[in-house]
Amino acid sequence: MVRVGVAGLGFMGRVHFKNYKALDNVELVAVCDSDRTRLEGTAGVAGNVPGGEEPLDFTGIETFDDFDKMLAAAKLDAVSIALPTYLHSHFTVKALDAGLNVLCEKPMALDIQQCEKMITAAEKAGKILQIGHCIRFWPEYAKTKELVDLGQYGRVKAASFRRLSLTPAWSSEGWLMSGAKSGGAIIDLHIHDSDYIQYLLGMPKSVRSFGVKGPSGEFDHVITNYIYDDTNKVISAEGGWIMSPSFGFEMSFNIILEEATIVFDSTRKPAFRLCPVEGEPFTPELEKQDGYSREIEHFIRSVQGEKVSEVLTPKQSLDSIRLVLAEKESAQKAKEVTIQ
Repeated sequence: MVRVGVAGLGFMGRVHFKNYKALDNVELVAVCDSDRTRLEGTAGVAGNVPGGEEPLDFTGIETFDDFDKMLAAAKLDAVSIALPTYLHSHFTVKALDAGLNVLCEKPMALDIQQCEKMITAAEKAGKILQIGHCIRFWPEYAKTKELVDLGQYGRVKAASFRRLSLTPAWSSEGWLMSGAKSGGAIIDLHIHDSDYIQYLLGMPKSVRSFGVKGPSGEFDHVITNYIYDDTNKVISAEGGWIMSPSFGFEMSFNIILEEATIVFDSTRKPAFRLCPVEGEPFTPELEKQDGYSREIEHFIRSVQGEKVSEVLTPKQSLDSIRLVLAEKESAQKAKEVTIQ
C-alpha cells in the first residue's frame, strides 16, 4: 500500500485526490493547502475539463496548512505537487530531500535552472520524479503515438495541433493571470502540445513562433512552426487562453500520414477518427480511463517498483520547458530560434 499526500487543492489537486482515492493500492492519508477553506472540501473548482467540481470527502485524511508539517507527520511514500507553477521546484525538491517520490504537475518549472534542481534532487534521493504531462497518457493521443510508431500508415507528412481556451480567471488569487507565476498561456497551456510534439516526433532543430500578449502579460496566444531536418514535413501548433467566455475549450489535431489522416477534436462527435486513404473512417479502440487516471496509475506503479513503459522522463519534461522557452524567444525576437 502506497501512502500518498496531495499538496494544493485547486483544480489539479482535486483531480489527483479523486484518482488516488479510486486506486486499491493507494492510501491517501494527507492533504495540504495554505487556504484553510479548501480543507473543508465543500466547494468545487472550475477547470478546462470536468474533474474538479464535486465536493471532496476528507474522512480518514489528515489536513495540513503547512507543507513541512505534513512531510514530518504523515509518513508518506509519495506526494503530488499540485501548486502554482512558480512553487513547483521549491516544494518538489523539499519532498525529494525528505525521501518521497514526487508527481509534480506540469509545467515542470518556469526555467531550466529550476528543472535541473529538481532532477538533481531526484537523482540524489534515488526517488521517482514524474511530471504531469497528462496528454502523453490521454487515450486519443496515446493511440496516435502507437499508430505513428507502428508505421502501418507510413510516415508523418504534416501535423497541426490546437489548444484553445477561454481566459482561466478561476485560479486561486488569479495566479494564472500573473506571467511571473504561471509563465502565461505559452508555458501553462500550449506546453501540452509542444511536449506531445517532441514525444511523437522528437525535438525539432528550431522553432518560429508568433505570439500575442494577453492578460497575464506574457504570450497568451501563440502559433509555432516546428522545424526539423526533414524539410518535407510541416508541423505546427496553436494555443492560447484569450478566447471569448462562450467559446469554452478545444483541444484538437490533424495528423497527415502517407496512407491515412488521424483527426481528433474534443468538441466533435465522434471526437477521434482514423481516415485511411482506402476505406471508410473509423474510431480505433481506446483506453477507457482518461489521461489523469492513467498518468497517476503509471506513477504509483513506478513507486511500487513495477517495470513500466517509459512514457515520460524528467529530462523530457525539462526539454519541453527548453522548447517552449525557445518559442517564447522566437516570438519576442520575431525570428527563428535554434533549440539549444
